[in-house]
Amino acid sequence: MEKAMFYANARTDVRGPLQGIVVIEATTTWAGPMAGCLLADFGATVIKVEHPQGEVARKMRPIVPDSTLSLAHETVNRNKQNLSLDLHSPIGKEIFLALCGRADIVIENFKPGTLASWGVGYADAARAKPDIIYVSISGFGQFGPYSARAGYDPIAQNFTGWTSLNGEPEGGPVKAPTYLGDDFAGLHAALAALAAMQHRLRTGEGQHVDVALVDSLIYQSNGLLSAGAMGMPIERMGNQFLTAAPSNVYVCADGRVYGGVLLDTHWQALCGALERPDLAQLRNADRIAQRALVDSLLAQWCATRPRAEVIATFAGLGLAVTPVNTFAEAAVDAHVQARDMLLITRLNDGREIPLVGPAAKFSRTPLTINNAAPAIGQDNEMILQQLGYSVAE
Repeated sequence: MEKAMFYANARTDVRGPLQGIVVIEATTTWAGPMAGCLLADFGATVIKVEHPQGEVARKMRPIVPDSTLSLAHETVNRNKQNLSLDLHSPIGKEIFLALCGRADIVIENFKPGTLASWGVGYADAARAKPDIIYVSISGFGQFGPYSARAGYDPIAQNFTGWTSLNGEPEGGPVKAPTYLGDDFAGLHAALAALAAMQHRLRTGEGQHVDVALVDSLIYQSNGLLSAGAMGMPIERMGNQFLTAAPSNVYVCADGRVYGGVLLDTHWQALCGALERPDLAQLRNADRIAQRALVDSLLAQWCATRPRAEVIATFAGLGLAVTPVNTFAEAAVDAHVQARDMLLITRLNDGREIPLVGPAAKFSRTPLTINNAAPAIGQDNEMILQQLGYSVAE
């Protein structure tokens, strides 16, 4: 399908499918801001409540070249408004609860009990607006033996067992290079908020939503927690697949590719390219049993050929393959650009940089980056006047 055909009936008068939804976000770092980012990208009005001194994400590396702005902060806080507020103070509490009274959703990711101790927890917000949807994101959740513990992304990755399977078979535990637990928690939080909104549409009831990083990682672990509970052996596979062979990263004459086969018909086609018709009868179970043999055959075949030839051969046979790219190589790929995964955005300091665009594509209500991450307190006057405060106040 051509891109223009997909967007043939697109509207230009709305920011996204969630336009009209108001979200109050009292968050730091990544998991909570990611939940708010998704809803903001989808068109919701997201007001980020931030301490006047700024939150930790504003100093996270990497820093935009020739700037003092954090690339992570700019990525996850775009499309939002910003209200600088000290929630410890009486007036900060008053303003926050006034915001809750006009909002649909609240998102927070402080340690459980923190906001309640400040008088702005779920019970307080529900008094201000009985049908409020209050989403709390934390490392270990709002209840359970470890709920009071600090829980950041690498803690969740190691606690859940995820790192025990990451890396090469002979190596030790390795965390993900991205904030995987935070990202999953943010995704689950945004989806849960929308589910709670659907329930409210039917019943008029609000509720408290509890999302834990560890629960989110476990949920996305392909059933491996069940395998662990039943004492089933779980192998660390590195770049290989437990359920198929051959499949791996292969070194070519001028680079690396990732490829392999899943179906017997794929293997039969590949055997033709390998000039090994004598092995075409091997079924998947046979290939797994002889993993070293079939993997080495494909590795030897790739080693003498340019990467482009390997990719063209696989693609011609209908087999899955990709170059092993760096992020820099992926950024200039024509497909990544065609999918609008980098959008030129003017930051608050005037610089224009390519920011990662929304993943989901909506044919009727297209998404984009409407505004860069705001400066601390950038929208104070507008938001406070909407709440009824005078300029003097």
